[in-house]
Amino acid sequence: MKKAKLQIEPAFDFELLGIVSPIREFRMAWLVNQELELNLVKVDDLELEFLNAEKLEIAQYFLSLPHGFIQLLKNKAINSTQQAAYLIPELKNLDYFLLVQDETEELDLINFVKKLSRNPLVQSIVRIDITKLKSKENLLTY
Repeated sequence: MKKAKLQIEPAFDFELLGIVSPIREFRMAWLVNQELELNLVKVDDLELEFLNAEKLEIAQYFLSLPHGFIQLLKNKAINSTQQAAYLIPELKNLDYFLLVQDETEELDLINFVKKLSRNPLVQSIVRIDITKLKSKENLLTY
């Protein structure tokens, strides 16, 4: 009997901004809310379990939109062995990720970058090409 394999290619239909800032996640969420006039709300930590039995808990803030969402994720976390671990290990220099999924394309990411970069608490903000990330599957949180 011939076996058939189901191969699923996940859709990365969101934009990604990387933020460098030394502030704690609740303060970063407040800053994003103030600068971008949003209402991100703290939700349960994102729990990622890997095949090597490592488990990560990532702080996250979320805003549901009529045709998408905005999510703030902390990059650095403490894993189950109490060591520092990263949501996206190849981008250890970034402290936060802002995921923006907007099917209506009404949200202006360039404006987001301009507004956030004006704040002195944000040291750097970059737009990230998701296709070039090795650990991009870690960003599939929905």
